[in-house]
Amino acid sequence: MTSLPTLAPPLSRLVGLLPKPPASVALTLLARRIAARHPEIVSRLGTHVNASFALDPTDLPVVMILTLPAGQPKIRLARDGSGADCRIAGKLSALLALVHGAVDGDALFFSRDLVIAGDTAAALALRNAIDNAELDLLEEIQHVAPPLARALAPVAAAIERQTGVALRRASGVL
Repeated sequence: MTSLPTLAPPLSRLVGLLPKPPASVALTLLARRIAARHPEIVSRLGTHVNASFALDPTDLPVVMILTLPAGQPKIRLARDGSGADCRIAGKLSALLALVHGAVDGDALFFSRDLVIAGDTAAALALRNAIDNAELDLLEEIQHVAPPLARALAPVAAAIERQTGVALRRASGVL
């Protein structure tokens, strides 16, 4: 296993206290905006577009269940990923690094920093679709809520410097 940072327990507990329905709505809106800006993500899922994905940041007390009814992303926060077609689990830092292209997904998998269970073909299709889109979540937030993105930018830069967590798109894979 690599030395990816883990969220501090107080921050993890704070996330656990967030009301799940409003957070689910906010994440769904962000996911839909990303899908609108990057329609190739949905199309690259191919036959797996109807799969349900449990995105499990293991250092947080929530799991994000991603579904795409009628090709429109929907994210629901849950306590666990039971019932999902596949589960992609790892520290939040590993999941963010994967989204931002800061690390190689295969390296995360073989180092056991990323665990995939269930429909591995669906998980691989999602990983390839996201990797191909070259996402930058802060840039995507900029398109949804510019004032929030401006406020987050210096905080995100400080967090990246202090923790090594990839909060923006990397210029190259490590």
